Amino acid sequence: MIPVNTSIVSGVALSEIDGEMRLLLMKRVKGEFWCHVAGSIEGYETAVEAILREFEEETQIQVSELYNAQFLEQFFEPSVNVIELIPVFVVLCHPHQQVELNDEHTEYKWCNLSEALELAPFPNQHAVYKHVWSYFVDKPINSLYRVPYHT
Repeated sequence: MIPVNTSIVSGVALSEIDGEMRLLLMKRVKGEFWCHVAGSIEGYETAVEAILREFEEETQIQVSELYNAQFLEQFFEPSVNVIELIPVFVVLCHPHQQVELNDEHTEYKWCNLSEALELAPFPNQHAVYKHVWSYFVDKPINSLYRVPYHT
C-alpha cells in the first residue's frame, strides 16, 4: 500500500513585468532546482491559511488576490513511499511585484511560460505552469476560481 499525503499546498505567483505577464520561480537551496511557492500545512491551518503564510514566509508577498487553480499537483515521492496530492493556488500580484526571499531559496526569476518550462526540471511542474498559463494568462480568469479569505 502507498499512503497519500494531502498536507502540502503550492502556489504560482503572476505579475505583469514590463507589460508581459510572468510567473515567479525560485531556486531552492535543498536540491538546487527551480520551483514555485510550496509548503506544509501547519497545526490546524486550512489550505488557504497555509498558502497565504507560505507566500509571506518565502517571498514577502502580501496576497491580495487568491485563486483556486483548479489543479492538483500529484507525484510519487519514493524516498518516503508517499503519493503527494497538492492543491495549487494562483496569486495575482501587483505589476513589478517585489520579492524578498527567505533562506529556503537562493535566487528568483519572473518567467514567461517557455522560460519556466526550461528552468523547472519536473514534468508535474510543467503541467502546473501550462495549466495556470492557460486559465489565468491566456484567457480571462473565471470569477468562480476566486478564493475569499480573511487575514
